[in-house]
Amino acid sequence: MENLNYGIIGNCKSAALVSEKGSIDWLCLPKFDAPSVFGKLLDTKKGGAISIEANKLINIQQEYIERTNLLRTTFNCEDGVFEVIDFMPRYLNEKGDYYSPPDIVRYFKLISGKPSFTINYDPKLEYAAHNTELEEHKNYIKAYTTEGPYDSLYLYTDFEFSSILNKETITLEKNKFLLISYNQKLLNQDIHRTHLKLQRTKVYWLNWSERTTTFKRFNDEINRSALTLKLLSYEKTGAVLAALTTSLPETIGEVRNWDYRFCWIRDGSMVVKILTQIGHHTVAENYLRFILDVLPEKDEQMQIMYGISGEKRLSEYELPHLSGYADSKPVRVGNAAYKQKQNDIYGILMDAIYQHFSMFSASLGYSEDLWTVVRNVVKMVEANWHKPDKGIWEIRNEGKHFTFSKVLCWVAIDRAMKIAGLLKQDTYKKKWKKLEDEIRRDIEENAWCEEKQSYTQAYGDDALDASVLLMESYGFSKPTDERYRTTVLGIQKELEHEGLMYRYINQDDFGLPKSSFTICTFWLVNALYKIGEKEAALERFEKLLTYNNHLGLFSEDLDFETKQQLGNFPQAYSHLALIETAINISEGETTKEEKIMDALRQHD
Repeated sequence: MENLNYGIIGNCKSAALVSEKGSIDWLCLPKFDAPSVFGKLLDTKKGGAISIEANKLINIQQEYIERTNLLRTTFNCEDGVFEVIDFMPRYLNEKGDYYSPPDIVRYFKLISGKPSFTINYDPKLEYAAHNTELEEHKNYIKAYTTEGPYDSLYLYTDFEFSSILNKETITLEKNKFLLISYNQKLLNQDIHRTHLKLQRTKVYWLNWSERTTTFKRFNDEINRSALTLKLLSYEKTGAVLAALTTSLPETIGEVRNWDYRFCWIRDGSMVVKILTQIGHHTVAENYLRFILDVLPEKDEQMQIMYGISGEKRLSEYELPHLSGYADSKPVRVGNAAYKQKQNDIYGILMDAIYQHFSMFSASLGYSEDLWTVVRNVVKMVEANWHKPDKGIWEIRNEGKHFTFSKVLCWVAIDRAMKIAGLLKQDTYKKKWKKLEDEIRRDIEENAWCEEKQSYTQAYGDDALDASVLLMESYGFSKPTDERYRTTVLGIQKELEHEGLMYRYINQDDFGLPKSSFTICTFWLVNALYKIGEKEAALERFEKLLTYNNHLGLFSEDLDFETKQQLGNFPQAYSHLALIETAINISEGETTKEEKIMDALRQHD
């Protein structure tokens, strides 16, 4: 089974996966969570793709154009060399709005010779549930469904239509283009307009990258991860996706296959916190506006996740006609976990809100809206912190008193008190202090296992859990606390295997976990570094970075033995943890140039 050797391209409306051989195997239009138009990722025979088959191929090379989300695939052939630059347009238009249509552009650039190839254009709309027809029109090739829900797709190109429809050999003698659009285009599409879109989109991403804080180490990895996280943000609402895909299995041939094209409060809050830390404040502001839009009335419970357009019902169903990635069924759409109770979301959201208040000034109305959220979250914590929940790993059977959930309930109250201090609401600080102390005492008495000298996964349990490593990151423990140090070393001893980390090793709803959840190894690196095991931390971090794919991207999971990437891809969790770990190992030390830029920003 091949690794997940894909690149992601996108424009904050949707995104696509392009294989290392230049085949677009995953694309949903017009937005991230729409049905797929190319779904080869989930069924190699039925799913559909658009691929390029060079006739006299020697090799293929692939890379991002530096500091952008434009992906360049170079085909070295006996009869010549050509590049395909894939991107989804995104740039400011004359009115100051972002032009980011549901389009993919494939720009064919001739480098040398007269290379020949065929284009295999095989869209399969609506998750390939029914037949898709291709029909030639004057200015485009139209793809459309003939049964089931109606959908359509438009292909514009300066290649001969017949060469694409009949899969004829094409000889490239000058630059050409393909434009795949969910919409019928109003303007004439030609190579000059296409080149202009390419250059404008390139400038947009270069400018975006320029705003990313630079550190003394690991800047390439930080920048690529930041660019990836930006692609997982949905501009229209401010939502942040957990991953681009659905149903990529945590273990090949098993059933831990979930749809991650939604906005988890936990994941989104973590992403915006880290992007804010490296200079991208707009993502955070948009996300908090999304939160204000979706949060319930004062007497309604907060959900753990929402649709990217704010949907509250995310009913889960299966697509039995698809064979699944590497024949790993089922393929799922929707996610039934939206009904779960996970008490850690309160603290993670409150942490992001506190960061916003502490770093930025806001209008009175916006501040009052957020202050109402803060007070409502405190009420939710008061009502729920002492109850069992499903935990960060979304256990689907009976709930437990998970330690991480309890710690994040403490974080919620701690950050609420800090926000109250910033807003000069001191009466609330005094009122909430008693609750903060009560939760801390409860954790220290019930989560600690004397025999293992460690905080455990859940109260009354001796199983260990990687999420407990975050007790220091969220300020519950200090790195110098003996209990924290022995917890880190105990979790490392019990959960580390072949240089990677289990989330936990006790049985859950689906048996024993068999793959490493990538973020957990980043958490271990951070924890080891914080307790003074710096050489061991750095060694593990540098090794972990070698397990990314050829473009520096990470999925959700890694196979312990082969280091094959598994799970949904690319995974926001993995990339935010990479950035955080790189910053910690750099000890927050920025470059000389960054310090000068910082001073100029403050002067401005």
